[in-house]
Amino acid sequence: MALGGTDLNLLLPLKALLEEGNVTRAGQRLNLSQPAMSATLARLRRRFDDELLVRAGREYELTPFARDLLTETQQAVRLVALALDLEDEFDPSTANRTFRLVMSDYAIAVIHEPLVRMVEADAPNVRLVIGNLSAGAHESERLLVDHDAVLAPMGFGFQGASRPLWTDRMVVLADRRNSRLVDGALTLEDLKALPYAAGNFGAGVLTPVDRIFGELRIDRRPVLTVFGFLPLPFVIEGTDMFAVVPEKLARLHARRDGPLVMVEPPFGEVLLAEGYWYAEHRLADPAYRWIFGRLEAACAELSTV
Repeated sequence: MALGGTDLNLLLPLKALLEEGNVTRAGQRLNLSQPAMSATLARLRRRFDDELLVRAGREYELTPFARDLLTETQQAVRLVALALDLEDEFDPSTANRTFRLVMSDYAIAVIHEPLVRMVEADAPNVRLVIGNLSAGAHESERLLVDHDAVLAPMGFGFQGASRPLWTDRMVVLADRRNSRLVDGALTLEDLKALPYAAGNFGAGVLTPVDRIFGELRIDRRPVLTVFGFLPLPFVIEGTDMFAVVPEKLARLHARRDGPLVMVEPPFGEVLLAEGYWYAEHRLADPAYRWIFGRLEAACAELSTV
């Protein structure tokens, strides 16, 4: 079908290409081969007299014209669907789809089990690709182009829309044989005296631990710094170092008679709110609404544990 000399069959491939920013992924989304999708892109380039997608290192990025075209294309598809009383369908039991998520190491450790279990139960052919959130990711313009959702602490300032998932509290983790541990407790004076291992999340990123230490005027410089929370239980084992980590992570390591113990923090309650970010246009696709729903269901299960 053509309108004004334009083949309207190109509308959905155009939307997929602009939203995915990648020929291969756009083809997978529409069940088209890469050669077919490349041929479609070539037609669209001729139609608009613009490259639409250009190489940026090993990836692609949208041209300025394509970025402006994205919103108009999404609106056009919505209006056509409304006029024809059409709605995309997504049946998780038969779908063959890949969802790309990126998470902090802590979020991967906490949520991967219920999330994977729920997805496998409802959608046996759906695949998850979960990447680790890197330093400086919040500055990337491609983060929500290359990934369907980003899970991280709220307040990171990612682009896109966001929703809260769960709230954790910070606790102290130490070796069971720590020299200053008395009846399973540590005081503020102990924390000032003991060596400290800290997680780093990139330049300029302050953690709840940084804030509370600042408020209490505890001038601590860590003797050991690692990226993220996940390595901390491993590096403090067998030492006098302590770390401050989210409770859900601490409970994975502080087992009865194990080498590590979870200590109630002597500085009161400090909360860590975790959420997810996504590009708003993805909500028009029922497949994305489904996977976001699975994220929220897995989070709800965490709150009952």
